[in-house]
Amino acid sequence: MLSRLRQRLLMQLFVVYLRYLIGAAFVFASLIKIKGHRFTTADGSAAPLHSAWHFFETMYQSGLYWQFIGVAQLLAGLLLMSQRYARLGALLFLPIIANIFVITLSFDFGLTPVITGLMLLANLLLVWWEWPLLRVLLNQTPAALPASQLGPGSTWELTGLALFLFTFGYRALYDQYNILLWAGGCLLLGLFGLAAGLRRRHVALASPLYASDLVD
Repeated sequence: MLSRLRQRLLMQLFVVYLRYLIGAAFVFASLIKIKGHRFTTADGSAAPLHSAWHFFETMYQSGLYWQFIGVAQLLAGLLLMSQRYARLGALLFLPIIANIFVITLSFDFGLTPVITGLMLLANLLLVWWEWPLLRVLLNQTPAALPASQLGPGSTWELTGLALFLFTFGYRALYDQYNILLWAGGCLLLGLFGLAAGLRRRHVALASPLYASDLVD
């Protein structure tokens, strides 16, 4: 079934943009930690010990650990969005999002576990998508992957780089942010990349000169 799905153009596009989506979410969340700031302006040191606010205040006050989490999220997001190194990104992303999901279950976060749970499921889907090659981690022989229908991979890599730089720059410059502005910018970049990628695919299919440039 996985082999058949990997040959479907719509599924390939879904996976590419899923990498962009959850990768950008990690990049977006990482910068505030790397800069050494809290998630919010509220000081959680006076909150009850069993509360989420006190838990995050403790991590924030750790300093180095707080920034380490941010760097790990940034690296995982970058690798996923790069497309070229998405397999490594999916593996790095998994323990981080699994840990975050369990944290949101352990404290009163309202509906946040729904979001983190969906991100975890998305990451598991990406690991499953790469399983023909990742199975070597369990001492199983890796399987050959079918040729991609997306066309020249540089288009999707450049789109990922543009999305990463936009998200990184936006969060590096602004602590107070407009989520709609950021999401709107990402949407426009994503649509532009989609149009460019499908156009290059059309050219690749029309000319045998581009046939060798089709990559996964």
